[in-house]
Amino acid sequence: VQLVESGGGSVQAGGSLTLSCVASGYTSSSYCMGWFRQAPGKEREGVASLEAGGGGEYYADSVKGRFTISRDNARNTLYLHMNTLTPEDSAMYYCVADLVAYCSATGFIEHRYREVWGQGTQVTVS
Repeated sequence: VQLVESGGGSVQAGGSLTLSCVASGYTSSSYCMGWFRQAPGKEREGVASLEAGGGGEYYADSVKGRFTISRDNARNTLYLHMNTLTPEDSAMYYCVADLVAYCSATGFIEHRYREVWGQGTQVTVS
């Protein structure tokens, strides 16, 4: 089981980026997945999550209305579309999956039981 993120980079404030997370070794649509981020000196933050089968979603208050999480089942890929970026969004972004049969988008942010993490992709907003 492996998650590989891509799409990070440097962008000016107000710009957009789309992060991708390709899952291998399992069917991503069968499990909760989401994105976390961590900036230097700050606590890790759950940014967004998506229930299995395209069900419920969760967004942190800090990104509501600006970020959208989505999944392409045919490509076994999770996305994070980020708009109106600010310097406060600068962080390492991690794709995470929880390989359990039942989960909720909110519960996923609070706790994961069989978690798999990607290596992270850096987002820098200036």
